[in-house]
Order: sequence, then structure tokens, then C-alpha cells
Amino acid sequence: MTNPFPGMNPYLEDPRLRAGVHHRLVTYLADALSARLPEGYVADIDERVYVEKPEALRIVAPDVALSRGETGPSAIEVTAGTLVADPPLTVEMELAPVREPFVQVFSLRGRERQLVTVIRVLIPGNKTPGAPGSDLYLEKQRALVNSTVHLMEVDLLHNGDLTVSVPSLLLERYTGWDYVICLHKGGWHPGKFAVWLVPLRNRLPRVIVPLAEDEPDVVIDLQEVLNLVYTQGRYDSVIDYAAEPPANLNEKDCVWLDGLLREKGLR
Repeated sequence: MTNPFPGMNPYLEDPRLRAGVHHRLVTYLADALSARLPEGYVADIDERVYVEKPEALRIVAPDVALSRGETGPSAIEVTAGTLVADPPLTVEMELAPVREPFVQVFSLRGRERQLVTVIRVLIPGNKTPGAPGSDLYLEKQRALVNSTVHLMEVDLLHNGDLTVSVPSLLLERYTGWDYVICLHKGGWHPGKFAVWLVPLRNRLPRVIVPLAEDEPDVVIDLQEVLNLVYTQGRYDSVIDYAAEPPANLNEKDCVWLDGLLREKGLR
């Protein structure tokens, strides 16, 4: 079954599907680029790995019963003049490494690969203020915006702060959009951006991916990429369309979504 939505499928924002959707988006985006890049360019995938704040602790109890209200020494015991420590609890953090793949376009002119364009598909950790993923992302974002490398950011998530490089103040005058794709070309001053604002009911845009100055831009159809993610991931067999979507939608979009799913026999 194909993606039942004309654009982004809000059910793909489900945290349980997040990792697979993100990895497929990055992979198929790189594949789409590779098919359109001129001779002398390659699209590659790299990843950043960091550890998120653990959501849970694992307690390992010692081989003794824990009790309260006992008399006598509580911290140590004395045995034949030797201090013997009471067995402690072992508290272990379940470290959760996060892998963020992203697309890089390289020029092969000369003996070394030269980085030309970076494409990032945002994850919730990038949009959560104070989270390791956000701090690291913003640091790298600032470096790219002030460099000669082109940066494209694809935000297909309702939840979280606006994190793409265009300041939120510049977008406040525009309403009715849910998703944003932001492009900062290397060489532009840090305050200039190309932006695609996408309502839930619209198809995802065809966007330009810039290369070196003497090369024409490459056009990528993000809707085709997303539809391939949906089909290849067989998300039609995983998603329960009778349930409400995980994304925070406004009332009008909820009514529209319900009508669309009923029309397609999914509710």
C-alpha cells in the first residue's frame, strides 16, 4: 500500500517508528541524490554518535536482605579488629547511544574529496533545548552556516522547538505550516536562507541541492523519497490508522485527517 497522505504522514512521527523512518529517509535521500549528481560528485552517508541522558536506572541488589531499624553499626562491622564494609547497591546507568546519520555531498575534483553540501534530517533530540543532541547539533550548525559548505535541514516533526538555522522571528509572519526545509548556501551571509514551509495537507516540495559555484543545482523530490520510505518500510502493516496520530495536530487538521482516512477505508 502506498502512503495514504498527499504529503508527510504524521503517523511516521511515532517514537516507535522514529529510528527506522529516519535511517530510511537519509538512505533514500542519498540514493536519490546519487542518481542525479553530475560526474565528479558523490553522495555519502556519515553519522554522529553520542549518548543521550538515560531514561532509567538499573538497580543491582547485593546478596543480602535490606532492612531498616536494625541496631548496631550500619555502615561497617568490626571483625577481629578488621573493618568490613557492608555490601552496597550497584546503581548502573543504561547508556543509550544515539546514532544520527546524515548525507554529505563531495566534489571529487583534485586528489581529495571536498565537502560541498550537508543534508540533515532532524530528530526530536535536535529539537529539545538542553539535550545533548540539541547542543551538539546547534554547534555544528553554526560552524556550517559560517563556512563555505551548503547546509540543508529537513524538519518533518511537529513536536519540539524550531531548530533549523533560519531564526524563528523570520517565520512568525507565515502561518498554516507544519514542516520546514531550510537551505543555507555556503557563501551567503549567515542571515540569508531559502525556506520551504509545508502544511500537513500539501505534498512535500521538490527542493534544490546546491553544488559548486560553476555547477547547476540538483533537484530532489522529497515526496518521492518519503513515499519510498513508506513503501519499503511496509508501514501500512505497522500503523494503526484507527488510533489518533502521535503528532500534535490542530482541530481542523484532525477533522481533515479523519475524513481522508475514512475515504480511503482506513477507518
